[in-house]
Amino acid sequence: MPVTIPFSVLDLSPIIEGGNASLALRNTLDLARHAERLGYRRYWLAEHHNMTGVASAATSVVIGYVAGGTSTIRVGAGGIMLPNHAPLVIAEQFGTLESLYPGRIELGLGRAPGTDPVTSHALRRTLDSDADSFPQDVVELMNYFRPAEPGQRVRAVPGAGLNVPIWILGSSLFGAQLAAALGLPYAFASHFAPGHMMQAIDVYRSRFRPSEQLARPHVMLGINVFAAETDEEGRRLMTSIQQAFLNLRRGQPGPLQPPVDGFEQRLSPMEQAGLEQALSCSVVGSPETVRRGLESFIARTGADELMVTSQIFDHAARLRSYEIAAHARDALARAS
Repeated sequence: MPVTIPFSVLDLSPIIEGGNASLALRNTLDLARHAERLGYRRYWLAEHHNMTGVASAATSVVIGYVAGGTSTIRVGAGGIMLPNHAPLVIAEQFGTLESLYPGRIELGLGRAPGTDPVTSHALRRTLDSDADSFPQDVVELMNYFRPAEPGQRVRAVPGAGLNVPIWILGSSLFGAQLAAALGLPYAFASHFAPGHMMQAIDVYRSRFRPSEQLARPHVMLGINVFAAETDEEGRRLMTSIQQAFLNLRRGQPGPLQPPVDGFEQRLSPMEQAGLEQALSCSVVGSPETVRRGLESFIARTGADELMVTSQIFDHAARLRSYEIAAHARDALARAS
């Protein structure tokens, strides 16, 4: 039986078909308050750009909105795509957030662009940095959060001395190696890129060096949860994210679509195989099916924490899915 572990939330602030960013952000705050009541540990928002189905592009702004509307849940970035930004700017943004909401702000860092090449160029046109300088940028950013040294010419104000917790995000072995070398917690994007999950976990844990922030390795794994009253309804809710993945791969991203009955029957064998691979770290179905699925995933991976993401079209159904997942967490804790 797996040891009970904390559950957290990853939210992309989905813009649904027929909705808009305003509705998406109001739903984000409602979900964050719901997650806080249900005992989720942290609530992370992701940086994506030029995507008409995602409302969290200005990630630090949305984090402030969520932190201001909640009281205890930790709120952070899952993540900030650091090559898009000067480290000093991110240190100032998150130093400001930490000053406003002390002890509740976290900063997950990734090296992907979070967008397409054309938009990436628009974001970075005044920056000399690129993804290859990610390790150096992470260290520079970490240094801005340390107490300022006498004579230090550039300081993050706010930021210096605040020690905002930093995580490394990844979907390959690169992030695992960096997180281990720096002694930082590691979040793996198994909810959409599970291919290297087990190898990355092994690399991170075997190479981990303790640091001021973290004494021993801590792995958080992303997992899709589509929970409903029945297995059939859970599978139906999942068709929204399946449509989103297919549209993204076709170069046609858009708002999150409503669920479709019989969707898988319309797919080609290649499309079906691609979706099964990308979304293999998913738990779908009734409360009991979800409980068993989560138990199996925790036992198989040895995760220290799960980050649950549920891209569900109907907001009420999304709230219910997180509620079912929290009940499954509690049931596993009682069994342990």
